[in-house]
Amino acid sequence: MVPRYLVDASLEDLPVIDKDVIVIGAGIAGLFTAIKASAANEVLMITKKSLLDSNTRYAQGGIAAVISEDDSPAYHRQDTLIAGAGLCSHEAVEVLVHEGPKGVRDLVRMGTQFDQENGEFALTKEGAHSQRRILHANGDATGFEIVRALSEKAVENPRIEVWDDHFVIDLITENGECIGALVQKPDGQRLFVRGKATILCSGGAGQLYRYTTNPDVATGDGIAMAYRAGAYIQDVEFIQFHPTSLCYPGAPRFLISEAVRGEGAVLRNIRGERFMERYHEQLELAPRDIVARAIVSEMEATKSTFVYIDVTHESAEMVKHRFPNIYEFCLNFGLDLTTDWIPVAPAAHYMMGGVKTDLSGETNIARLFACGECSSTGVHGANRLASNSLSEAIVFGRRIVERINSLKPLQKQGLARLESLERSGAPMQAVVEKRLKLQKIMVRYAGLRRDGNGLKKGLEELRRQLPIFQSVLTKREEYEFANLLTCAILTSEAALTREESRGAHYREDFPERDDLLWRKHAMLHREYGVTEERIDDV
Repeated sequence: MVPRYLVDASLEDLPVIDKDVIVIGAGIAGLFTAIKASAANEVLMITKKSLLDSNTRYAQGGIAAVISEDDSPAYHRQDTLIAGAGLCSHEAVEVLVHEGPKGVRDLVRMGTQFDQENGEFALTKEGAHSQRRILHANGDATGFEIVRALSEKAVENPRIEVWDDHFVIDLITENGECIGALVQKPDGQRLFVRGKATILCSGGAGQLYRYTTNPDVATGDGIAMAYRAGAYIQDVEFIQFHPTSLCYPGAPRFLISEAVRGEGAVLRNIRGERFMERYHEQLELAPRDIVARAIVSEMEATKSTFVYIDVTHESAEMVKHRFPNIYEFCLNFGLDLTTDWIPVAPAAHYMMGGVKTDLSGETNIARLFACGECSSTGVHGANRLASNSLSEAIVFGRRIVERINSLKPLQKQGLARLESLERSGAPMQAVVEKRLKLQKIMVRYAGLRRDGNGLKKGLEELRRQLPIFQSVLTKREEYEFANLLTCAILTSEAALTREESRGAHYREDFPERDDLLWRKHAMLHREYGVTEERIDDV
């Protein structure tokens, strides 16, 4: 149903650019990995907007790593495995908790300035963490500070070339290995970029949903192009909805960080009642999926479109110091975090699954790697532990570079023509209308709560959009919609396959977790369909 390539092209007719390493995307995954790779390679970074446009930029809470003497890798491992609800790779988690602190030190050396207190890193605690291990910067602007520091390093590095406003249409494979990518320039011209290694750092797919904390660039491009190329896609039924995004007329779905609850904020329904005690013993610091569904239940019970987050009992000085950006943003809409209860509702936030990789970040396609949110290393399992995502990116980014440095140079061969589907005509319906319809389908049938009949109906509606692949696509928004449609179908198929509730995946027709039958990954492949991989008990 989904073709191998989005467009027809003859590679031998295109300009060819040769680089050692091709990094697709920015954010902490792309920037950190590019900087590390540049020590021994000529690197090309390709972004469809700019280095500053990524999910990392909007990360408020921080980065999780064992820094305090009161903490330990064993505690961090335990918290991650509990949140992951039995689907984490134990090996991948071991790598994360032991190598995370080294990655943080790398970030500091690269210029990241984390907040300090009395000469030590200031550490906070977030949902499902047993210890204070979250480093943050400028209070609640950790992601922006990391991107600032790494972007400056990348731009001044003579071995890193950056292409802004370029769109990667497809990965090019030959004889079972990835040899580069087909790229479209801002003026519409296409190029073939060839390299010994290609790294997907393209972020997640928050734009699958109408309400999301993700920027508009999060359209699942890397996952979709890897799927078309023959990579395995794993665990994409597990999409984390952040419990507390701003829900106020005229305001975007701005993230109200989990760290606000970590510092003492409570949740109240529109009657003013604190309700989390009815849902989980950890109250507001329960795992995100539980908090998000609890909020939806309260919204339904009170016939409201939001609940409140209340931190007014804490000192105004602490709130302004710890959360300056959240405070200022809310103030722009007439909401004072220090005196007002802030209206919030869940929004799509993070995809736990993605392109399946090994512990070196390599996919089943030789020379193709994935890092960051578009990857599935096995760290997150069924539910990501708060602030583990930034740690994962730097830990596996370093491992990817170590693997790349051992690769032999690419053997250049004759360039072939991409497959032809005899495409004809531009898309009949405006892509913006198609995208909105897709988002509504996903919210209704593949959102926080799902059931088999709804997922089947959603898939039927999504598949009616498949003729887009027979159209002649030329614009970025057309490529993005094709990628979103691919990811929507994959997510819905995986959700329909998993007949249980676990972590961020909740089936109303199968409300219980079933370790006997479903302690396994659902993997999707363009040729082999849905396959399963059992998880070894450790």
